[in-house]
Amino acid sequence: MTDDVVLLVEDDPDLRLGCEQAFELAGVAAVAVVSAEAARSYLDTHPVDVVVTDMRLPGEDGMSLLHWLRSVDESLPVIMITGHGGVSHAVEAMRAGAYDFITKPFPSAHLLDVVRRALEKRRLSREVAQLRDLLAQRAGAGQYLIGESPAMLRLRELVTSLAAKNVDVLVHGETGTGKELVARCLHEFGPRAKGHFVAINCGGLPEHLLDSELFGHEAGAFTGALRRRVGKIEHASGGTLFLDEIESMPIAAQIKLLRVLQERSLERLGGNQLVAVDTRIVAATKDDLRQRADEGSFREDLYYRLAVVMIELPPLRERREDIPLLFQHFLQQAAQRHDLPLPECPPELMQRLIAHPWRGNVRELRNMADCFVLGIHRDVLAEAADADVRPPSLAEAVEAFERSLIAAALARCEGNLTRTAASLRVAKTTLFDKLRRHGLEGEARGR
Repeated sequence: MTDDVVLLVEDDPDLRLGCEQAFELAGVAAVAVVSAEAARSYLDTHPVDVVVTDMRLPGEDGMSLLHWLRSVDESLPVIMITGHGGVSHAVEAMRAGAYDFITKPFPSAHLLDVVRRALEKRRLSREVAQLRDLLAQRAGAGQYLIGESPAMLRLRELVTSLAAKNVDVLVHGETGTGKELVARCLHEFGPRAKGHFVAINCGGLPEHLLDSELFGHEAGAFTGALRRRVGKIEHASGGTLFLDEIESMPIAAQIKLLRVLQERSLERLGGNQLVAVDTRIVAATKDDLRQRADEGSFREDLYYRLAVVMIELPPLRERREDIPLLFQHFLQQAAQRHDLPLPECPPELMQRLIAHPWRGNVRELRNMADCFVLGIHRDVLAEAADADVRPPSLAEAVEAFERSLIAAALARCEGNLTRTAASLRVAKTTLFDKLRRHGLEGEARGR
């Protein structure tokens, strides 16, 4: 706890000394002052993480100090010390925003227990504030493809590069990893952003409707075709067509799509005229299309046409260090969408989030955030993990969380080691050791 500082405000010399000794023995850094006025003066130039103050002080009392502290830093935990006769005042202080109160006389173990919990709350508030700052500073693909893990850094770089290229892309990933989000980024951050982004789920339409949806039809092409209809490929000309679940596309439609990709033109159903199209195709699949092609359920020539560039999306369980940042992002979205206050995520929940197997990937995490904001208690995290997925230990989860915060601070400070250390409130030598342990030393570009 050497990075955390407790400010003790107590005028009784014996009690003050006893508290100071208890803090020292427990390894808690503490500074003691004798009055509220001295506390104000100290706080003007020194940051602290928890304030422990007596209710009765010479001059300004503890309640007045509490109100001032709340106005300066609402997230700063304030613990009130009171005598037996002052319990009603302590309850009033709790209503005014005090973290907790301790009744005299008290054992040092009780004081330390309350202070440790307050320090944990303070650390969590600080981490959440850092995550919110990072989210607020995002630009480009970073607004949507959220995460600071090596896999996400590479993904954002690849998507940003490909967005400017006129090349078809195949996106492969498990359900819920964000395949359509990648397709939208490829569209939004390239020259096709002014055109239409058209999405179609190949597995969500009956085979007899898919042809008409993709290629359009002329009036009278079939019963009920009363007028000409422009298909999705033609509508997306100048923009992007996203074909989700491409593996479920019927073979007959695959043949027609292959011709469009080769010739950049199509014929509407019931028509004879070739229509030129300038449509970028982004296809997505959760299956191994190479294996499907070997089995004969997917055309090999179409596979090679689509897979000019392939983007692999990592499952959430392989980038657990991104979970705190993602969960905070989804909490903010859910709170805004439902017009509800942003809830605080307790440390034990975050540890469980990091350890969860996330079979539904990012989509499941987003649903969890919605439930948390709405106050719906679904014990999804209590489910046993798959036998072949080993949840990380507490130490591993903490390591992943720490790596995420350090990577985020490095990105925010443009790799400057001194500014990053100041942002995280750690010594520069300590930070450098952590960078080496987490494999992030290559991200530090300044000393």
